Amino acid sequence: MSRLPPHPPNRLTTRPAAVVVLTAFGYLITGQLAASAGAKLPRAEPAAVDMQAERLAAINDAVGEALAARQMPGCVVLIARRGKVVVLEAYGNRALEPVATPMTVETVFDLASLTKPIATATSVMLLAEKGRLDLDDPVAKHLPEFAAQGKEAITVRQLLTHQGGLIADNDLADFADGRTLAIERLLAITPRSPPGQSFIYSDVGFMVLGELVERLAGEGLDQFASKHIFHPLGLADTRFLPDEPLRLRAAPTERRDGRWMQGEVHDPRAYALGGVAGHAGMFSTAEDLAVYAQMLLNQGSWSGERVLRPETVAEMTRPQPTPGGLRALGWDVRTGYSSNRGEGFSERACGHGGFTGTSLWIDPVLELTVIFLSNRLHPGGKGSVNRLAGQIGTIAAQAIVQGKTESETAPKRSSP
Repeated sequence: MSRLPPHPPNRLTTRPAAVVVLTAFGYLITGQLAASAGAKLPRAEPAAVDMQAERLAAINDAVGEALAARQMPGCVVLIARRGKVVVLEAYGNRALEPVATPMTVETVFDLASLTKPIATATSVMLLAEKGRLDLDDPVAKHLPEFAAQGKEAITVRQLLTHQGGLIADNDLADFADGRTLAIERLLAITPRSPPGQSFIYSDVGFMVLGELVERLAGEGLDQFASKHIFHPLGLADTRFLPDEPLRLRAAPTERRDGRWMQGEVHDPRAYALGGVAGHAGMFSTAEDLAVYAQMLLNQGSWSGERVLRPETVAEMTRPQPTPGGLRALGWDVRTGYSSNRGEGFSERACGHGGFTGTSLWIDPVLELTVIFLSNRLHPGGKGSVNRLAGQIGTIAAQAIVQGKTESETAPKRSSP
């Protein structure tokens, strides 16, 4: 499938504010859930979704070891199954400098490359649904300048799967003279290899896709994603360019020009582009990301809102062979970048990580979402969390009571 049939526009609704309650290990059953279910996934004890609490408790030890090794100042972990959150826990600190500040589940994180699948790839799929592009179109059909330097045959699909032959990153000097010239230089870039012959994980390719969305939608990627993804899902804490209330809740990363980057994108190229780019720039919380993930597990809908058609979700998340392993459209499946993938996930699981210390994995066979958010770069630019994120995914998969699952081969939709 390349061209996707259109669907009716989203019905935008006003959603009630979420009620956030943190317990010792994030388990919650409360009558208040009905008031917040439109915006957040409901909570449940693990047994209610055939998971074992004692196995999930191993997450505490794994995170504790990473904190002791100073791999991060803190983190937030969310595990959901069958549309219900069974673990939502904050660990450690949100900030160590200039003042130690405890981590909370409401902390806003710089998602870094999670921007690629959630904002950019989802926007591209929406444009395909609307008939504005075909996934196998040459990118130059819509961005004629991109044909320069022998790039006329590179397709949208190849950029989504990092098979366009583009370099990973272009020189920061290309961004020194403002956004307009930066985009011109980006589109005129020389490829490293012919399209389809190699897998090169490329921020450049997703910056081009961000420009493609803007050109076809007639508005910025941030505006299009907000209008067609974030707002319909009720993701009040998800956006590019966070406003002041969200910045105050954000986990800082490093210093830039003598100030802490707090609610300010860490990626230098996204920053030079004004904070909005196809490869980085999104900010969000664990609970907002869980809603997006559940939308995919529900085959494109959430709480009465249809964001994507079922066939679009199927195409977006379908494992596709590449020279580097298996990718989906915007997503990792099984490549050299999959160290944050849990053992025990099914072959249909897809996910992604972010340089700042974030990851999201979704398994439609296990009906499982695993979210790990940290600011591992704070305060000194060090820290390593991919192994921990994968370990947490493994614990979550092992906690499923295999003898009682209902849909190991044919998952059902879940609804809040």
